[in-house]
Amino acid sequence: MHPILFQAGVITVYTYGVLVATGVVLGLLYARRQAARMGLPPREVWNLGIYMIFSALIVSKLWLVVTNWDYYAANRSEIFSVTLLQSGGTFYGGVLGAVLAILVYSLARRWPLLPVFDISAGALPLAHAIGRLGCFAAGCCFGKPTALPWGVTFTDPEAARLAGTPLGVPLHPTQLYEAGAEFLNFLLLVWLGGRQRFGGEILGTYFILYGTERGVIEFFRGDPGRTVMFHGTVSLMQVVSVGLVIGGCFLWWRGLRRVSASAAGIATTSNPSSACAAE
Repeated sequence: MHPILFQAGVITVYTYGVLVATGVVLGLLYARRQAARMGLPPREVWNLGIYMIFSALIVSKLWLVVTNWDYYAANRSEIFSVTLLQSGGTFYGGVLGAVLAILVYSLARRWPLLPVFDISAGALPLAHAIGRLGCFAAGCCFGKPTALPWGVTFTDPEAARLAGTPLGVPLHPTQLYEAGAEFLNFLLLVWLGGRQRFGGEILGTYFILYGTERGVIEFFRGDPGRTVMFHGTVSLMQVVSVGLVIGGCFLWWRGLRRVSASAAGIATTSNPSSACAAE
């Protein structure tokens, strides 16, 4: 594709970085817009987003080092290299870093956690979708070889150098699979946001949608460095994805129970004669 957007002297601007930054900014703008609906100060939510970015960057790279420890143990200088600094890290590591930032910031300001997570989960698919377009431009996170008519053949030597992308081989465009799925997730969460009934509904829905999406797409991924388990049958990301789906189902179960209990309480209060009869 087009890993390098342009070069100006010794400065190289990578397409991946530009698209990731664009996605993050648009995600933050959407989160800030949703803050008032959740009863939170928009400016503080924006500040939280900045802290989330830095935390996500740090933890995503730490996760990358840990999950590829055999390589980094043999090449310790790479841990502090420009290459690692420029890398995107891992998505789940970035999510973990963002979650840690949310917990610390929200507890320090005594904010209710679920509304903050709902705002973040609603904005994340937009940022992630645009970021995956950056992956496609860079050639990273590529798929397995395929004979399907929509297979994508990478030819840029920079993609091979930077991400180890196989050149001249039709591959599943897993980056586009995920970008398309995430755009759909974002639209669904926007629609759901206007009809939200309980705290954690947006977060739970995102967990279910993304866990399912990522678990399926992992079967088509061909890039090395992903932690595989059970004799290579599944990846660590698929195990985490199952956990996300279970967590999302729990949030829905918990939320619907509270909605039902609240509705039952209102019905009883509005009809005291029925309560007396029941006694």
